[in-house]
Amino acid sequence: MVKVNSNYLKLKAGYLFPEIARRVKVFTDKNPAAELIRLGIGDVTEPLPKACRDAMKLAIDEMGTPDGFHGYGPEQGYLWLRQAIAKNDFQLRGCDIKAEEIFVSDGSKCDSSNILDILGEDNRIAVTDPVYPVYVDSNVMVGRTGKSYENGRYSGLEYLPITADNSFEPEIPGNPLDVIYLCSPNNPTGAVCSRLNLKAWVDYALKNDALILFDAAYESFIRDPQLPHSIYEIEGAKECAIEFRSFSKKAGFTGTRCAFTVVPRELKGHASNGQKIDLWDLWNRRQSTKFNGVSYIVQRGAEAVYSDAGKDQVNSLVSFYMENADLIRKELAEAGFQVYGGQHAPYVWINVPESMNSWDFFDYLLDKAHVVGTPGSGFGSSGEGYFRLSAFNSRNNVKNAMQRIAQL
Repeated sequence: MVKVNSNYLKLKAGYLFPEIARRVKVFTDKNPAAELIRLGIGDVTEPLPKACRDAMKLAIDEMGTPDGFHGYGPEQGYLWLRQAIAKNDFQLRGCDIKAEEIFVSDGSKCDSSNILDILGEDNRIAVTDPVYPVYVDSNVMVGRTGKSYENGRYSGLEYLPITADNSFEPEIPGNPLDVIYLCSPNNPTGAVCSRLNLKAWVDYALKNDALILFDAAYESFIRDPQLPHSIYEIEGAKECAIEFRSFSKKAGFTGTRCAFTVVPRELKGHASNGQKIDLWDLWNRRQSTKFNGVSYIVQRGAEAVYSDAGKDQVNSLVSFYMENADLIRKELAEAGFQVYGGQHAPYVWINVPESMNSWDFFDYLLDKAHVVGTPGSGFGSSGEGYFRLSAFNSRNNVKNAMQRIAQL
């Protein structure tokens, strides 16, 4: 008799984005002529930068020659890409990150889930609420949580509310924790951890011998030079933090797939007997065993992000989406919504009308305006009463969506 992983049966409902897709399908089946505008799932819409396309074309041509063909590459990523990442994303910002501490992968979503492979099951884990659902669901799937509650939370996890009352910055808990998920700029709220708040978290982690899992997938959208792009800008972070980064949103790699995770050499965990263990060694072993690396062609495309032309083209992409975010913020504020985010992130976070919950508002926008967004409650119980709109779309679609919403 085949037995299933019963932890999957704890999942309260369908993953947020498949549930959105299901509701959209029901609507479009009934209304085939409706012209939907999708501002829900954070998928990019603009083409890959030319520098990346050109580099990938050259790599394809290389692969067609005996001398230029590449088979299996290093599971950690090619050294030339890791060096470019270390220099441009960290060293130029004053962060002492070395190429060997960077592991290239096919997505930060995957890495933020797979990192659990090297962490013990008895860690005390905290997530923000609202939160990117992958953090919670991946812990459920591997058995690190208990039962689920009516509000969608799970026993075995500690939840750190982030709302307008605390400016969407997670507050330092009074009790010791072992693993803390932080996301800045935050998905879904669009808020950014201040340098002061991030330093408080690093100090907390060092004091409690804890590990911060820091998701910086949207760091390129930060426009205030005083705000930190990396947790390693904070002194001591290399001793307590793993950082996840991605090319998906800033360079349009959502369909191309390339990201990376930074695991500093200083990071330590503990075996059951108390012995200190290098987390770098464990992650390297995990990747070498379970991952065959990102294709040579894609890594050449990612390397081109750091060329002079690539930097200019990526900056143009980021600016385009942030202009969309500015437009969404302006139009929704004028329409009477309380608006948050959208200044250093491609997501705008709004209050829904008091007469509705967030899924009611989702259905209302879909039915009346033919606009797809993301209900806040899908990100956690503290997200109830809020709604997320994405700036990832064409300018015309964003303008039309705002006009439709304003007319409701």
